[in-house]
Amino acid sequence: MIRPTVARIDLDALKSNYRRIVEYLAAEAGDRTPGVIAVVKANAYGHGAGQVALALEEAGADLVACADIEEGHALREAGVAAEILVFGALSVSDLDGLFDCHLTPTISTPGAARAVQAAARKYNQRLRYHLKIDTGMNRLGFRFDNVRRSLPELLASPNLELAAIYTHFATADDPASPLFNEQRLRFEQALGTLPASSVLVSSDSGTLTPGGSTRPERTPYLHAANSAAMLRDSRVWYDRVRPGLLLYGIVPPPLASTLSLTPIMTLTSRIVAVKGVRTGEGVGYGVKFSAAIPTTIAIVPAGYADGLDLRLAGGGSVLIRGRRAPIVGSVCMDMLMADVTGLDVSPGDEVVIIGSQGDDRIDVREMAAQIGTIPYEILCRIGSRIERLYQ
Repeated sequence: MIRPTVARIDLDALKSNYRRIVEYLAAEAGDRTPGVIAVVKANAYGHGAGQVALALEEAGADLVACADIEEGHALREAGVAAEILVFGALSVSDLDGLFDCHLTPTISTPGAARAVQAAARKYNQRLRYHLKIDTGMNRLGFRFDNVRRSLPELLASPNLELAAIYTHFATADDPASPLFNEQRLRFEQALGTLPASSVLVSSDSGTLTPGGSTRPERTPYLHAANSAAMLRDSRVWYDRVRPGLLLYGIVPPPLASTLSLTPIMTLTSRIVAVKGVRTGEGVGYGVKFSAAIPTTIAIVPAGYADGLDLRLAGGGSVLIRGRRAPIVGSVCMDMLMADVTGLDVSPGDEVVIIGSQGDDRIDVREMAAQIGTIPYEILCRIGSRIERLYQ
């Protein structure tokens, strides 16, 4: 290792988070306990998909989800044996990877349905898939109010087997939004319009249907809840839930939870230089910081090429010797400057960008709030040149 800026990923904490989620579901749901789809798309939210998925398998995960066929291929190359669900659109993809890597596709458009059916026929295979219903996100999925007309061709495809049906909430992290519950009702309405041979929905989900089977027996099974939805409403747990951010130890803001989770990433660097700045002198591109008094600046080799946001300058801080040091001037491509006036610092001292030092902590939710974004973006932007160290 040469570059001092590294991300340390605590795989034991990851496995503990997974087990705590499973225990929480069991305690709240009883004999209707849903299973878990562990979401590892976008390089496991920046944590490293291969290592994360393997650790989740060790913790008991039997189904992980990624964004596209390429991500699924990378998971198989890493040695992941669990079932892999592909969330993304497939109509313009090279579909051979579905069969080469034994992936489970989502079918969310008529075009994708025809393309996957043609590919399955070419391979002379019967392929299991998940059907996505659009209930208000207006991104991917068959419209909830048009399934009688749009789904018969797909459901009749001779080489495709319906394994699960799902939807995705647009406002699960907004407690004031009425759309969340409206989407739940639309999803169950759409399920009620499907042929009885296509779906069995138990009566406690709010829909009157044949069968009323419990989670282990229902085929196809249902899922809808991401991390925020899982915390908000047990009615949308159905047969499986889809935690992503929660696995990595972060509760989606502005929600709170009694779940005891541990953030699994710590992002650190080291001071490479210390400079004195005289009164009235500026710092960084654009000279956006001017020293009101004689000031000491620490130079840290982490910048926007590593995924750090420009808006951290003037609003964010790092931890050095257990104290908060404001980020000043500008976040540059390869480095940032921190005001360490009054601190006894030297080159080589540890700098915590995300994580704990002494009695203080800077977490991803705090950083996201400082710059007006979401924790997902902070994590996913952490650059590829930052080495991930697994422990």
